Amino acid sequence: MSTAELKIDVISRIANIEESVIIEEIRNLLDFELSNESFQLTPQQKERVNEAKTEYLAGKVLSEKQADDAIEQWLNEK
Repeated sequence: MSTAELKIDVISRIANIEESVIIEEIRNLLDFELSNESFQLTPQQKERVNEAKTEYLAGKVLSEKQADDAIEQWLNEK
């Protein structure tokens, strides 16, 4: 599907949405994507990113399969 066709499809789908919350979320996504401003992280977000980097560098990572299995197990517990 071409970009023009995708745009027409998305516009058509949006036109049929009745839930204002969904439309607001779409607008927020577009505002974020079309903004030229840098995204500013909160101090807590910066701290979590640094923690994740440290974990990654220490090799504390899961393969995609391991992550999928853990998520599946968690979902089955609910």
